Amino acid sequence: MTETVNANALFDAGLERYNAGEGPDTLIPVFKDICDRSPKLAAAWSCLAWLYLLENKPEQAYKFALKGVKLDQNAPQGRVNLVLAMLETGQKGVRQHIDAIKQMMSLDSEVQRDLTESIEDGLTRKPDWKSLNRVKTWLAED
Repeated sequence: MTETVNANALFDAGLERYNAGEGPDTLIPVFKDICDRSPKLAAAWSCLAWLYLLENKPEQAYKFALKGVKLDQNAPQGRVNLVLAMLETGQKGVRQHIDAIKQMMSLDSEVQRDLTESIEDGLTRKPDWKSLNRVKTWLAED
């Protein structure tokens, strides 16, 4: 129990550091540690995948995104990260995840807002991110 509490505190601190502008190079070890401490914390795996995507390491991102989605299939950001990793590694099966994300967005305006903010953050940190622009376009389609 204490380990989970510590992992959650580390997770919150890691997110604060990310939101303050800290880069993936220093945050990847933090989120790896969180995943080691609390391997069932889907959000930590998703964050780790995102950081690897920002670092142009889609193979590692795919592995971590897949784990995050397996732990929580209802996490829209986890699915976005998986889609990005799939696109960047040439995997098939993206459409089913896009459809699931769009359904989650249609059921909850907060999900839509959070994903929009996340996509904009990604494009600010990595302006030429073609895969993220594709996902942005797909999610905006009716």
